[in-house]
Amino acid sequence: MSSESKKAQTPSESKPKKKTPKPKVSKDKQLLEQILNEKVEIEEKHLRLKAEFENFRRRKEKEISKLLEYEGLDVFTQLLPLFDDIERLLKAFHDSKENIDDSLIKGADMIQSKIDKFLSDWKLKTFGAAGDELDADYHDALMIRSEAGKNDEEILEVFEKGYLYKDRVIRHAKVVVNKS
Repeated sequence: MSSESKKAQTPSESKPKKKTPKPKVSKDKQLLEQILNEKVEIEEKHLRLKAEFENFRRRKEKEISKLLEYEGLDVFTQLLPLFDDIERLLKAFHDSKENIDDSLIKGADMIQSKIDKFLSDWKLKTFGAAGDELDADYHDALMIRSEAGKNDEEILEVFEKGYLYKDRVIRHAKVVVNKS
């Protein structure tokens, strides 16, 4: 062949074209990007789980703190009727027209003073007395009466005293209220 004919041939005609393999780098690059994206997702998930756990831990600490703060609440609630009965007994002794042995009254007074000290030591406070104004957060009005010379919603009589344990009402006072 002459040199002109060689020149006339196109490069594809002169040599058979080899198939060039697709670069492996692009597949590796895609795989690397995928792995990096998964890593970022896992890190974000880890941070969310860590934050959720911290919130759970704080919530549980608050619950435990509240439980400890109000320890004994159920026991105190169950003792309230007993305190009421002793107070009614003492009132009956003092109001009685019959001759009751003074030693019996003194013994009941001593029991009442021990109960009062117990209540004070455990930060249990009583509320609800005649003359107080009705407060729905503290009192349950069981009856309404109308008495002249008394203010509206003034407590006339107390059936059961109310009790506060620290700052929580554990029993509302049951009262009779004045309404004009």
